[in-house]
Amino acid sequence: MTTAVADENLAQRRAALRALLAKPLLTAGADDETLRLVRRHAADLREWLAAETGWRLVVDAESARLFKTVANGDDGTHPAREGKGRPAFGRRRYVLLCLALAVLERADAQITLGRLAEGVLVAASEPELADAGVVFTLSRRDERSDLVAVVRLLLSLGVLQRVAGDEDAYLTATGDVLYDVRRRVLAALLTGTRGPSTIEVAGHVDRLAELTGESVPDTDDLRNRALRHRVTRRLLDDPVVYYDELSDDERGYLVSQRHAITRRIEQATGLVAEMRAEGVAMVDPDDELTDVRMPEQRTDGHVTLLVAEYLARHGAGSVTLDRLRAHVRAMAREHETYWRRGVTEPGADAELLAVALEKLRALRLVADAPGDPPAVLARPAIARYAVQAPTIRTGPADRSTRKRNRT
Repeated sequence: MTTAVADENLAQRRAALRALLAKPLLTAGADDETLRLVRRHAADLREWLAAETGWRLVVDAESARLFKTVANGDDGTHPAREGKGRPAFGRRRYVLLCLALAVLERADAQITLGRLAEGVLVAASEPELADAGVVFTLSRRDERSDLVAVVRLLLSLGVLQRVAGDEDAYLTATGDVLYDVRRRVLAALLTGTRGPSTIEVAGHVDRLAELTGESVPDTDDLRNRALRHRVTRRLLDDPVVYYDELSDDERGYLVSQRHAITRRIEQATGLVAEMRAEGVAMVDPDDELTDVRMPEQRTDGHVTLLVAEYLARHGAGSVTLDRLRAHVRAMAREHETYWRRGVTEPGADAELLAVALEKLRALRLVADAPGDPPAVLARPAIARYAVQAPTIRTGPADRSTRKRNRT
């Protein structure tokens, strides 16, 4: 019985940690069952996260927030979206998101979309934003659509809760929307190591570095702990961790400690380590801890798989976008019957390729090649998508060989 209870507790802790990794902000209402599970094992989760990642976990009646520190602030392959399959946020939407959060911080317990828009307009009129080229007037439908996309993102995060109305009515100027503002969730959004108002340096890159920067350790024990945190964060966050992308000390630490580190991650999360000469990947057998899946069904998923297979077969070196577009055009003609309409129309190849490369970059299977003409480089992990020619046996095969082939 003791063993069974221990196994059940381990399974619950693992499920709770996996839920936090997949969705670092859990809120009451949308995630009630998961939130109860996290709350039940909060102490153990905090202990493991503090020791292995340095991340903070805060749990209260309304939410559970895993305050993650990103390993790479330059990674733009996982942008915000108002929903799955929706366009990625661009510069204007990110600015609007920040302005909306500032307005909500000073708002009452309830706010309408119209009132939120008025507050954003006032905030957007600041001279600093105008000097940076940010213009927002709400006079055009695309601007209103951007604001609605921001609001729907905040709804999905649990910062806002719709009381009455619909955003589509606001877009057509036929109605308004009323929201509750959930202040505890709002206060938990920022994950930086210091408050933005305390940062005085200029420039986006420098400010981001200050926002996420951590103190420099001054003893060997603290340096090793910081290395463990940085390496474990990358293994949990990145689909693949390549040795050539790590600093010298991170690479040396991971090479010497990879078995111990990956064993602790496997025990806590159920992820399985795949170690290769080029790096390490933590693979999820259940295919849950990812926002980009491969392979996927339907046209875009099939195109992505075919592009990956083509690059894997091509081997080392860069492949120009023109060459890839030609390959996509040929595949579109071959699979026109099964793909969505319009895939053979002029320009469709560029759109299909852009979607495929966006997925492959996010999965760290390709990288943009420097120079001109535009090209991409296949990363080592893409080799798993290479297709080998089948071997056809004409004579009786050894029984043990057949058995191995079946497995």
